[in-house]
Amino acid sequence: MVILIGAISDRMLGNLEMFTNLKRDVAQINLDPLQRGGILTPEARAALVEWGDGYSICDFCGGAMDRIKSPPIENFVHESLPEFLGIDEVRITHGAREGMFAAMHAICQSEDWIVCDSNAHYTTVLAAERAGLKIEFIPSSGEPSFKVSPEGYAKAIERAYEKKGNVTMAVLTYPDGNYGNIVGVKAVSEICHDYGIPLMLNGAYAIGRMPFNARNHGVDIIVGSGHKSMASSGPIGVLGATEDYARTIFRCSSLKKNKEVELLGCTVRGAGLLTMMASFSAVVERVSSWSKEVEKARWFADRMGQLGIELQGDIPHNHDLMFFKAENLYEISRMAKKGRHFLYRDLKDRGICGIKPGLTKQFKLSTYLLGESDLENVLVAFDEIITSYT
Repeated sequence: MVILIGAISDRMLGNLEMFTNLKRDVAQINLDPLQRGGILTPEARAALVEWGDGYSICDFCGGAMDRIKSPPIENFVHESLPEFLGIDEVRITHGAREGMFAAMHAICQSEDWIVCDSNAHYTTVLAAERAGLKIEFIPSSGEPSFKVSPEGYAKAIERAYEKKGNVTMAVLTYPDGNYGNIVGVKAVSEICHDYGIPLMLNGAYAIGRMPFNARNHGVDIIVGSGHKSMASSGPIGVLGATEDYARTIFRCSSLKKNKEVELLGCTVRGAGLLTMMASFSAVVERVSSWSKEVEKARWFADRMGQLGIELQGDIPHNHDLMFFKAENLYEISRMAKKGRHFLYRDLKDRGICGIKPGLTKQFKLSTYLLGESDLENVLVAFDEIITSYT
C-alpha cells in the first residue's frame, strides 16, 4: 500500500480527496421537471441505503432477475406493474430511452421507417438512429401552442409510404418533455392500427404522475421513467408491451437460457429497482390526485401570466410540466450585471432552483407535488426580481 501511494502523483491525490465530498447544493424549492416526480419517498431512501451495495439483488437470482421472489421482484414485475400500466408484460430497463431502443430493435428492421411527433425527446431520435431506422415526423402547429394533431399521423404514414418506406412503428410522446402537451392517444392508436402499425408511447412524464391505462388507449408498447416520474433512484425505467409484441421484444436467447436478448439478460441489478418498489404504493396513491395537480398548474400559469411570463403549449394546460416565454426577463438580462445568469442566481438567493443557468427568455418548470405556499413563494420571487430591475 505504501508503494502504491508513493507511485500516485500529488495531482491524483488531490483528485481522490475531491471525490470524497460529493454533497449536493439544492435549494429549498426545486422546480426542475426532471426531478419533481423522481423525489424519493422515505421508504425509497431507506431502500437505497439497504440495497446500495453493487449487485445487491444478484445473491437471490436463479438466472432470471424478474423471477426473484424475495425481495418480491417477480410479483412487482409480473403482477403489480402490468396491472398499473394496463399492459400484458412489463420489464425493468435502465430508462425510457433504453426501452424505446429495445422495442425498435426487436420489432423493426434496419432501413424501416417510423413516424414520430416532432415534439419527441431527442432520445427517441437517437434510439431510432441506433436501430438503423428512418423517421417521418408529424409537425406541430408551432408557437405558441406547438400542438401535434392525431390526424398528422395518417399524413406522416402516407408520406413515408410515398418514399417507398416500410413503416413498422409509430411513436407518440405523452406528454412531450418541452411543452407538456397532451395528444389524444386513442385517436392516434386508431389511426396507426388502421394502417397495421403498432403504437409505442413514451410516457416518461406520465407513468407515475398521472393515471394511464395502455389497454384503454390502444397502446401496444409503453415506456416510462422511474427517475423522472416514479420516485426512484435512477437511471431506471419500465417497458411494457401487449402479448403480441412482448413475445418478440422479450424473446430469450437460444444460447443462454432465461436471458432476454434485447435486455442483455438483466438490467437494473440493485438499489434503483428496490427504490422503485419501495415507492410504488405512494406512486399508485398519488396518481389518484392528478386532477388537483392539473388545477394547481393552471392556477400557477395564470399568475405567471399576470407577471408578463406567458405559458406556451396547451391552454388550458393539462400537465404539471410547463414552458414559459418571458420577454421581460430577457430584456433585464441584456442590462443586468450578471447577464443571462441573473435569473438563476437571484432565484437561488431566494431558495429556488430548477431553472437552468443562463435561461431567461424561455424556460420550463414543474409544479408537481409542490404546496401552495411554496408556489406562492416562487411567484413572489419572480415579482420581486422583475420589480428590482425595473
